[in-house]
Amino acid sequence: MTRSFTVNNKLADSGALEKIVAGTFSDPFAVLGIHEQNGQRILRTFQPQAKQVRLLNKAGKTLSTLTQVDGAGMFETPVPARLRHYRIGITKYDGYEYTIEDPYRFPATLGELDHYYLKEGSHQQIHAALGAHCTKLLGVAGVRFAVWAPNALRVSVIGPFNDWDGRRHVMRCNVDSGIWDIFVPGIGPGEFYKFELLDQAGRLLPLKADPMANFVEAPPGNASIVYESSYQWQDQDWLARNRGTPRLDRPVSIYEVHAGSWRRGDGGRVLSYRELADTLVPYLRELGFTHIELMPITEYPFEGSWGYQPIGLYAPTHRFGTPDDFRHFVDCCHQAGIAVVIDWVAAHFPRDAHGLARFDGTALYEHEDPRLGEHADWQTLIFNYGRREVINYLLGSALYWVDEFHIDGLRVDAVASMLYLDYSRKPGEWVPNRKGGNENLEAIDFLQRLNEQLHAHGAQTFAEESTAWPGVSRPVYDGGLGFTYKWNMGWMNDTLRYMREDPVNRKYHHSKMTFGLLYANQENFVLPLSHDEVVHEKRSILGRMPGDAWQQFANLRAYYGFMYCHPGKKLLFMGDEFGQSAEWNHDTSLDWHQLADERHAGTQALVRDLNRLYSSTPALYELDFSNDGFQWIECDAADNSVFAFLRYDASRCFVVCVSNFTPVTRHNYLIGVPKPGRYSERINSDATEYAGSGLGNLGTVVTSEQAAHGYAVSLSLTLPPLATIILAPFAQQAI
Repeated sequence: MTRSFTVNNKLADSGALEKIVAGTFSDPFAVLGIHEQNGQRILRTFQPQAKQVRLLNKAGKTLSTLTQVDGAGMFETPVPARLRHYRIGITKYDGYEYTIEDPYRFPATLGELDHYYLKEGSHQQIHAALGAHCTKLLGVAGVRFAVWAPNALRVSVIGPFNDWDGRRHVMRCNVDSGIWDIFVPGIGPGEFYKFELLDQAGRLLPLKADPMANFVEAPPGNASIVYESSYQWQDQDWLARNRGTPRLDRPVSIYEVHAGSWRRGDGGRVLSYRELADTLVPYLRELGFTHIELMPITEYPFEGSWGYQPIGLYAPTHRFGTPDDFRHFVDCCHQAGIAVVIDWVAAHFPRDAHGLARFDGTALYEHEDPRLGEHADWQTLIFNYGRREVINYLLGSALYWVDEFHIDGLRVDAVASMLYLDYSRKPGEWVPNRKGGNENLEAIDFLQRLNEQLHAHGAQTFAEESTAWPGVSRPVYDGGLGFTYKWNMGWMNDTLRYMREDPVNRKYHHSKMTFGLLYANQENFVLPLSHDEVVHEKRSILGRMPGDAWQQFANLRAYYGFMYCHPGKKLLFMGDEFGQSAEWNHDTSLDWHQLADERHAGTQALVRDLNRLYSSTPALYELDFSNDGFQWIECDAADNSVFAFLRYDASRCFVVCVSNFTPVTRHNYLIGVPKPGRYSERINSDATEYAGSGLGNLGTVVTSEQAAHGYAVSLSLTLPPLATIILAPFAQQAI
């Protein structure tokens, strides 16, 4: 039987009121609050927790006691004609009394232009429009909430402020844009909240976290948290120097870090962002790295995903502190002269019920068709790059990190999986594009827009892309994807395969070290020795080196020397810099105790000196992507496993790089050079301070007039076993 509601003995809209009580009404703003009805102004409020409800004026004086029109908590009363500002006094059944502002007396929190741009997918400040934001409305402090859920029957914001009751703060829907919003007065920073949604069939969905949340509760709660930053930045000088068009002629030496396992505190606890600022930042500066790359710190539910299955693209993970704590970390990096890059995942997202998956009961952020919308390898869902609101969400996230957290660059994960519709799929498991091909045309357009917008904001972009897709780091106007840099996965695979060979067999694999120079200028490459190379039983980088312990370390040092000489920017994963013996384990700290061993400490010292020489020597970085920056001296000495080449800067100053990848010391080895005179040995990876044997050229060597390698003069060198040496002319002038 239908419950009857009356106002002044006249029948109200029983259908609407019944649905409000049942929690199935989608437009409470049409019924609750003050409305004209039968010539009267009626205030109606739903307070299921109340025994008595009173109408108060702005000064707190009781104007009337509302009539309870049913046992479920619906109250109403006539109000004076001129009453605008009022409050509601509530007495609970236990006698507790309190006063609230009526959320249904406040206007919409978004303007027409907001809805227009959100619908068009072109809102430049989406993070400021959607989500939860502390504000004042009609002079009252509170939080405005907004969320995109166009196919929901009802959306409510719930939290401790309404006893997690989805009937009490049902949001207003803009049907045209699909945005739901409400202003909840009387709450502020630190408030926990979630969204409760009904699908079009009236089914209650799993409670959802806010896709735009800035801060998140730890699992299993997974609530979103209202957050208001109060951070005062101190990196203005850094931004003035470094924001602008990306400069390819600068040194880039990246230290890749998993924040949870770089170092642990007492009892194995993870360090906070602020503790990392106090320990990691000085370490980076001491070792001379120019950049830090953080594995994903966007919020993620599963620890074992390392952050690569994000569930909150607008929130730094709670694991290490607050968003302002993370701001402090970035600020400290900048003040130490270190750029900050974060891994950013737009290729997929997890299926966790509180996340984006079927957010409003439909495939909203993903595709309905699993041939387009699912990653079978990772059991995750793929963003729908053809939907403009989804693109706005992703682009907004990228710009949010740059603008709000002063991030200097984004490394985009799994780009290959975005580019190809048949990525890791068998015939019949994918859908061709409109042209019949396997290219994901919508993803290509998204990546191009992403790069253009990030570059316009002064940020750099790095693509983890493992195929031969052309023009990944070429400008969009030139037909490329527009990334600043591309990871050189081919170089990494070839050189590591070479290094794992026993030196006696390396002459048969000589081309693995030279092949990369054939295509070195086709992209703006980063040479990556990343976390992926030290997990899943691949062994550590040191563990891949052949021979006894001495030879392993010598091989590793020689390899690092070769890498720093080779064209391309540099990346080492944490632990690589001191030759950690074990594979990386995300659940524990790096093996810092190994630095008590002189061989590990020597490797660390070499990386420090390589970084310092690299950053202070333009010949090693200025012309990384130009034919003018590299010239072979000797590339075909396969029997000796020797490689020798020149690196030039823009003024034609140069260094000489020679690597000997056999355990044989080679005396009086002639290397032709373009300029006569004295040369200093700037780096020798076999030096005793690096735990080497100490063989070399006593710091200096002088050319003779013996011609070699097409040059009129040459250097007669001692090539230490399993070593790289770098030499430069004294008092060098351009040639």
